Amino acid sequence: MKLKFNNKASIILLTSVLTIVSCKKGFLDVDPDMRTYIDSPEKLGQLLSTAYPRNEYITFAETASDNVEDKGPGIGANDALLTAYYNWQDWPGSERNSATAYWNSCYAAIAAANQALEAIETRNMGPEALPYKGEALVARAYAHHMLAIFFATPYKKGTPNDAPGIPYVTEPEKVLLVKYDRGTVQSVYEKIERDLVEGINLIDDSKYQVPKYHFTRAAAHAFAARFYLFKGEWQKVIEHANAVVTGGDFTSRLRPWNTTFAQMGRDQYRIEFSKPENPSTLLLTSANSTYQRMANTYHYGMGLKGRQTYAASNNIIGKALSNYLTTYTDGVSASTTKWLEYFFYTTPDTGYPYIQQILLSTDETLMNRAEAYTQLGLIELALKDLNTFYSTRVNGYSPSTDLLTAERVMNYFEKSDIKEAMIDAILAAKKAEFMQEGLRWLDIVRHDITVVKNLYIGEDETIIKLEPGDPRRLFQIPEEAKLAGIELNPR
Repeated sequence: MKLKFNNKASIILLTSVLTIVSCKKGFLDVDPDMRTYIDSPEKLGQLLSTAYPRNEYITFAETASDNVEDKGPGIGANDALLTAYYNWQDWPGSERNSATAYWNSCYAAIAAANQALEAIETRNMGPEALPYKGEALVARAYAHHMLAIFFATPYKKGTPNDAPGIPYVTEPEKVLLVKYDRGTVQSVYEKIERDLVEGINLIDDSKYQVPKYHFTRAAAHAFAARFYLFKGEWQKVIEHANAVVTGGDFTSRLRPWNTTFAQMGRDQYRIEFSKPENPSTLLLTSANSTYQRMANTYHYGMGLKGRQTYAASNNIIGKALSNYLTTYTDGVSASTTKWLEYFFYTTPDTGYPYIQQILLSTDETLMNRAEAYTQLGLIELALKDLNTFYSTRVNGYSPSTDLLTAERVMNYFEKSDIKEAMIDAILAAKKAEFMQEGLRWLDIVRHDITVVKNLYIGEDETIIKLEPGDPRRLFQIPEEAKLAGIELNPR
């Protein structure tokens, strides 16, 4: 059976939806016109496999962040898309790896979730459909939250949050050129929370053949922990983080850098890193992407500074991190080599490159909990989480010599306030851990971090900065969205 998206989809999706990526084999050769006859829980499950973004945010988020550098004159191939995002310029195209492609894929995912929810409401499928309703609600909330992170002003606790948000779409588009309103950041966050709270308790993990390509209970709680971190509701961050790992033993559920991964050769590691069997991975998607190629030897990418952050011993522990690092013959370029590119052939000669992108992990969840503990002044608990995190990452880790204390953290970051020092420690640990995963941008917008990067003009090196409040910190909404009445971000 071959399925395709409804031709009447709103202009908000901007372009026709690309062939959808399969959980198991790559890109689904299915046609979501099946939505017109979704009449069973089994068909709901098939439809909801398309309710996740099938493009990645790594390329544009990572390149705009302080994880990427100008490697110097004559080093690395130039690429117009990377050049634009490195210099915080709008990119007009909608090809893979772009912000517009991600916008489109999020709204395509939302459309699938909305179609499932409408079928549940109108076709009386009974209690068996409730787990799918839960998944659809949480998936819809997730896609809208990611859109708000990249395309709207950050949520700030204790403020009106009355800046424009992003369109929160709750019904399938049935006519051409539906008009949409961005609402406010406050209204968007209220709707995300409503969907998340309603959906999370309906999810039933037993419904999935390959659970990590869907919102399981653990993945939904991890998303909730991230969401409430953005809202500044620290106790809810802790509650949801605690629900991710049964029994609370995060150590055995973190990425096994200094144990299992350390014993692998590079080729095996590249396969194992994003496999669903990895216990640290909570949610995966197959994302249309050529990022791993671009991350290797292009002019803007990981260079000498990134190498020092990712694997060297200039961290708070003072020992090298047990991370895989691939270096290249130019003497500067490097890559984490996290993403193995796959290719799905739709014909004998054409197809789509994709990566298995990790959307949520126990590693991020643990650090989100550490930050929430810190914000509540529960420093010993935050230190325990930070020590657990480093115990799985440092070569030759020894609890007797490497244990972090409040005094050690304050001395390292030269701060007299332990909360400030702990936040610095947590953000530094995350910056290194999630390099080339795009998550650094989330911390940049949450904490109003000034992005500082180098730029060579000829042989002369200068420093460029992206300060808090700069309108370029919001990625531009696609130009075509104006046809749906959506105002663009200011420039």
